[in-house]
Amino acid sequence: MSKRLADADAIVFNFPIVAWKRRLVEPFATAALAKLKRKRVIVILHEWASLDWKRRLILWPVILLADAILFSAPEVRREWLESHYPIGKKAIAVIPIPPNLLPSGHEKAGPAALAIRALRAGGRTIIGQFGSIYPKKNCAELLAIARALVDEGQDVAVAFVGSFIKGMDNVEEDFRARVEALDLGDRVMVTGYLSTDEEVFAACREVDIFCYRFTEGLTARRGSVLAAALGGRIVVTNTPADPAGLEHHTLFQSLIGNGNIVLCQHDADAGAMANAIRDAIGRVPPPLNIDAEITSLWNAIIGKLEGVQSAGQSKTRPVEISG
Repeated sequence: MSKRLADADAIVFNFPIVAWKRRLVEPFATAALAKLKRKRVIVILHEWASLDWKRRLILWPVILLADAILFSAPEVRREWLESHYPIGKKAIAVIPIPPNLLPSGHEKAGPAALAIRALRAGGRTIIGQFGSIYPKKNCAELLAIARALVDEGQDVAVAFVGSFIKGMDNVEEDFRARVEALDLGDRVMVTGYLSTDEEVFAACREVDIFCYRFTEGLTARRGSVLAAALGGRIVVTNTPADPAGLEHHTLFQSLIGNGNIVLCQHDADAGAMANAIRDAIGRVPPPLNIDAEITSLWNAIIGKLEGVQSAGQSKTRPVEISG
């Protein structure tokens, strides 16, 4: 790490980290080394209030050493400020997070994609979700929406492109029980974990319409929504709780403006979401220059990073970066 820091102007930490219990000391040691070498330390927080206090405690020493704190969404910034942690002289800003998956456009159908295709037998419309299955994602909401569509006479099936989060009690059992309770047993499939981007997007291309109903509404942290929309399919979801929650993220704004993401009311119920899906069946969003959109997004990210680099020298506590 010492050699890698020698050629860097700054080190950027993305928190929280995976497998944090096995990496209790490493982040702080790296941040301390960076400060000793007079390098800037930048922390990007993707979560805060939802983190267990023990995880926050592990992050705190690194945050104390940071020159700037960036937040992946306005609500994370708000959670941080409301927690009243002393931060000293630091620049803070909200920064757009780029998609972590991008389609190549040349994906070949693998076993998961073929299984979804088989579910389409007889002309069914496939609605679905991409991403891990866990309670906070409200995956069971999609089952209720599917039931509403079936009751209206729509022949739909549901494909979940992803797997159940391990270590959470009864997640899969509760999910399966909900499927049976709604009498959707022959209409629902879960692909399981897909290890490559090609497998993911090949499977996603077999889904006609994606749908998510989040308790907090759509937020800029929902990479699964970005991936589904970038795959060329319409995503139906509910509006953010904060009307300004997506203003900093030009890619989300473009996808909404182009019709790739269709927004329902924040408190839309299963029936309203089902109506939006029914209206979207057969629609194809106009082509969008994804390369140009990604370039624009990265320019915004670089601009934010440059902004905190210069503002960090200010004596204001804290320094709020906008624009």
